[in-house]
Amino acid sequence: MARVSIVIPTLNEAACLERTLRQLTILTPPAWEVIIVDGGSEDDTVTIAQRFLSTYFQAERSDATAGVELAAASAPTGEILAGDRRRRASQMNAGAKVATGNLLCFLHADTIAPDDLVTVIEQTLSDPRIACGGFVSIMAGAKTTRWGITLHNYLKTYYAPLLFRPHLFVRGLRLLFGDQVMFCRRCDFWDCGGFDESLPIMEDGNLCLRLLQKGSVRQVNRVVQSSDRRIAHWGALKATAIYLYIGVLWGIGVSATYLKRFYEEVR
Repeated sequence: MARVSIVIPTLNEAACLERTLRQLTILTPPAWEVIIVDGGSEDDTVTIAQRFLSTYFQAERSDATAGVELAAASAPTGEILAGDRRRRASQMNAGAKVATGNLLCFLHADTIAPDDLVTVIEQTLSDPRIACGGFVSIMAGAKTTRWGITLHNYLKTYYAPLLFRPHLFVRGLRLLFGDQVMFCRRCDFWDCGGFDESLPIMEDGNLCLRLLQKGSVRQVNRVVQSSDRRIAHWGALKATAIYLYIGVLWGIGVSATYLKRFYEEVR
């Protein structure tokens, strides 16, 4: 039986986390477990997570000064998490380590998933030829939907590997990013080494490259909604330019450490 473990890395996400968690309460069928790995938030993120999951999932709690893990009642009690809490790759690996489901789903705290998320994941990965999947991410805020950025991000999933890794594109490589809600089999994830914790950004694209050895990487024809807060902060033109610049430089092999300086945290 397929069991989907949802891993959510958080860092100062009080403004959006409750909405994301509320959507998870109406998943049909429900997720096997929800694991939140906090990166040392200085706002009410952990309080919201504890209160909300305790109310709606009757969660068992295990926390530490460095982070918090909260899992649904159907799952075993979580353990204290360890590692570099302020690097998303480390947080997601920490969540995956305590996950007990056979399928992993990595959900950003500012992304709203559809109520049939679990079914989509199960159906996609029921095909043994597919190793990893992700959704079409619609970028939106309280006042607008960023259709231009959304279209570019959709196309980037295809044109980036086609331009920079054409030999892998024909084998089924598609370049997915975190706001597309990536999912894969737990066994494949760890066989490929999980997320590379040395990478400050582009850990998701890097994982796609390594999961290709297990099967194709697929963008499913369904949508999730992600916050446009970074676009609102930068402006649409600057955001598009940064995304292109980072994508091209990563494609030709520039280190993620250098690229991180152009990708500031926006909360």
